[in-house]
Amino acid sequence: MGVQLRDIITGEEKEVEAFSGKRIAIDAFNALYQFITIIRQKDGTPLMDSKGRITSHLSGLLYRTARLVEAGIKPCYVFDGEPPEFKLVKKERSERKEEAEERLREAMEEGDVEKVRLYAQQAAKLEDYMVEDAKQLLSFLGIPWVQAPSEGEAQAAFMAMRGDVWAVGSQDYDSLLFGSPILVRNLTITGRRKLPRKDVYIEIKPEQVQLESNLKALGISREQLILIGLLVGTDYNPGGIKGIGPKKALELVREKKTLEGVLRAVEWNPEWPPPDEIFNFFLNPPHTESYTLEWREPDLEKVLKFMVDEHDFSEERVEKAVGMIRQGMKRGAQASLSEWF
Repeated sequence: MGVQLRDIITGEEKEVEAFSGKRIAIDAFNALYQFITIIRQKDGTPLMDSKGRITSHLSGLLYRTARLVEAGIKPCYVFDGEPPEFKLVKKERSERKEEAEERLREAMEEGDVEKVRLYAQQAAKLEDYMVEDAKQLLSFLGIPWVQAPSEGEAQAAFMAMRGDVWAVGSQDYDSLLFGSPILVRNLTITGRRKLPRKDVYIEIKPEQVQLESNLKALGISREQLILIGLLVGTDYNPGGIKGIGPKKALELVREKKTLEGVLRAVEWNPEWPPPDEIFNFFLNPPHTESYTLEWREPDLEKVLKFMVDEHDFSEERVEKAVGMIRQGMKRGAQASLSEWF
């Protein structure tokens, strides 16, 4: 879900090529969930191989990564580890998934293609085998990936603050609360997209969000941005304080300034974790320094065996995608050979 800050945070639309030569740490779970939600067959069901295993995530990961590398971007993917002990398992979300699955079955029995498409997306789940598939494919492609000890966005933000990557790629604004200097949204879904429940298509472009310039424009600190997150709701206190959206939260934080001051003005749900624990987690999340970012030549033979032989992908399309990655890496090598190999 992520913290909803669209109403107060601004960004600048860019072409994908504007990020050429940049290292970007992509929130892997965020991207994979997008792929299994968006990449569907005409009837709304996910792509599957002959053994019934979902492959939408592999399709998105291969072809989107190929396009990013072709544009000169150096992507790495950061995978979630263990969530903090206080992270709430949102019962409502689980119930919504179950309801969507039931409605999906009904829609399929009725033959209602539009409803099948809608409920299939709502029922989408990221399974453990999909995560392992993604890591294996990235390794074969020569694209680095990092296993975070806890939240992937927190690890990616640490890497950005350290200067090992230029930005974090994610749809969510959480990485700003974790301290990433730059967030790039829409990076993995750039292109022509159909609006839900409408026969309308829109063009989606990457959006570059600068943390420091936004804080300056809003007249707040990063700590106060975290307070706004607590008010509007995070993955750790879903829903936030009733009746408080981003703009009202901004006003309240400007007035009260501190965690203590803000808490005196609102009623914290006793079922949520203590607010100071959530605040401190955003401020100092677990991270690892044990990672290596190395972009290598793709292993075409292993990619073909994995994607074509094991998961029934088109050999021609897979070879084309690998070729795009190779060409992108070669262009990058002309600028800085040591950074690529």
